[in-house]
Amino acid sequence: MVIDNRYELHPAASAFIGSLRDDGRSVNTQRTYAIRVAQYLTWCEGFGVDWGDPSFRQLSSFKSWLVEEPLPHRGRKVATTRKYRAKGTANAILTTTVGFLTFCGLGEWAPASVVPKLTQQKMLAFPSSGHDQGELRQFRSVNTRKLKFKVAVPGYEWLSRAQVDVILASAEHARDRFLVHLMAATGARIGEALGMRREDMHLLPDSRMVGCPVAGPHVHVVRREGNVNGAVGKARQPRWIPVDEEFAGAYAAYQHERDEVPEAGASDFVFVNLFRAPLGSPMKYHSTYDLFKRLARRAGFEANPHMCRHHAATEWIRSGVRPDIVQGFMGHVSPVSMNPYIHASNEEKRKAVEMVAARRETGK
Repeated sequence: MVIDNRYELHPAASAFIGSLRDDGRSVNTQRTYAIRVAQYLTWCEGFGVDWGDPSFRQLSSFKSWLVEEPLPHRGRKVATTRKYRAKGTANAILTTTVGFLTFCGLGEWAPASVVPKLTQQKMLAFPSSGHDQGELRQFRSVNTRKLKFKVAVPGYEWLSRAQVDVILASAEHARDRFLVHLMAATGARIGEALGMRREDMHLLPDSRMVGCPVAGPHVHVVRREGNVNGAVGKARQPRWIPVDEEFAGAYAAYQHERDEVPEAGASDFVFVNLFRAPLGSPMKYHSTYDLFKRLARRAGFEANPHMCRHHAATEWIRSGVRPDIVQGFMGHVSPVSMNPYIHASNEEKRKAVEMVAARRETGK
């Protein structure tokens, strides 16, 4: 929810967040969007802008303010330098603001005239491989946001096999090792992993006794609404991913550790609190991200849950698994979504250059 300076609910903002909830967006996403909308409304309040019907000039001022206004200092130490919001972060806030104003312009909280201020038509000079232009190329023109900074596309981070091994060795508890193992072996998203139930773990050679026709050890990824920990999987289509004996061994070690906490027995979630209150309750987003921060500090390099997902896809592709099968494992609707998950290691890049040099020397 979003409240104003009188501690009253902001009707339009709360309705917008409610629409995200109705659309099945995770609690984490709802919270992030609420904070961004609150930033926009606070700016409007401070500068005397009608939040529901801003002029394009005022919206441009908000865009500039996002990167020019110093961020508030946090912590007890005296700040020696000022920190500013990155343009990529500002773009994320602008995206949410545009979505919020579009929602309001199509409803009862803002005039319909606000919507044309937010987007413009653009002819795609180089359409992406996944864009359907139509038989007469009638869909080559698309609506794009007017409010955004031009920023360089950031590189996608991933973990190598050796780095995953270091992360696993850095984990103190079997539960934490299994969480890393599961995400790196199945490519599951963080929301999908935290929403998994124990009934999704089919690690016997034959699962027909539990009504599952899939042969061999595997894990089911199922989107469930209303999880008490707020976890929501992005993919709406259920899928299953085969796993190996090492995976089953990591799960067995975790179950032994879990059995030592009586409170965990009542929960059907796979990942639960074992070392801090409330014991036995399902793990949440923030505690999982904190866990990865601790593991990254011990390992000595950056690591987060999504990097494990990139690792899984990269390992499958390098092993020669067909792209359509990898797409199914990852839960992607479009094959274009696979492009960011194709990574080349430093060794592979060096080998490619040396191969060309060798061919040049031999004259072939």
